[in-house]
Amino acid sequence: MTDVQNQPDTRGIKIKRTGVTGVRLPFFISDGANVQQVAAQIRFTVALAENLRGTHMSRLTEILTSRTKIPIKIPDVEKILLDALKKLSTDEAAISIAFKYFFEKISPVTQKVSFSSVDCEFIGELVRGGRMNFSLSLSVPFMSLCPCSKEISDFGAHNQRSVCRVKLTFKNLDDVSIEKFVRLIESQGSAQVFPILKREDEKFVTEAAWQNPKFVEDILRDVVLALRREKNLAAFSVECENFESIHNHNAFAAHEEILS
Repeated sequence: MTDVQNQPDTRGIKIKRTGVTGVRLPFFISDGANVQQVAAQIRFTVALAENLRGTHMSRLTEILTSRTKIPIKIPDVEKILLDALKKLSTDEAAISIAFKYFFEKISPVTQKVSFSSVDCEFIGELVRGGRMNFSLSLSVPFMSLCPCSKEISDFGAHNQRSVCRVKLTFKNLDDVSIEKFVRLIESQGSAQVFPILKREDEKFVTEAAWQNPKFVEDILRDVVLALRREKNLAAFSVECENFESIHNHNAFAAHEEILS
């Protein structure tokens, strides 16, 4: 059969990224001793030489499908990219694997066990002969209570759910725990959020937030300080957003750093 994709192209344009998006597959994600199955949404691309008309996209899906029964640790992302470089005869490859990551939550008083999820994404880029550029993205929810509202009110203060979005790059990919960073980030809000709260727990969480009021800028700065203490981090970016309960807009703050 004629290989139309492999026909020559004369327009002289190298395409940096071409491939597949919106791929949904079951993957096993390994976070140290913890392995959990996730429903992943994937974008997988390669560079296409200027003299070729199209890439072989089915090969990308074949590479991904071959990994569905093997637990994937962060360093394994590079193996997937190396496979793409070899099987598609290209010099660049990139992948994004987005999924919900679940971690155990225990209510603060009644000790009820449940599970919370965070949005997680592995992002990898590799140029032939080089090292993989990898980043881990997380979106972690928590609760915030407004210091100004508490100060000026005779009773009560407005509070809301908030989210912190981080993008992390590392010095050593063999020593990365997703859950560790989730726990670190969620503890920077006024209070944590829980799937199960009995009355005693609700009282505890409400009062914990009351005793720990924070502006969105306070939360951002506390997250930055916490991340600066992580010796394995090479760089990070942070966005904090409060879904305001007394406004029809949100409060937002962002920061990024390259660490020595």
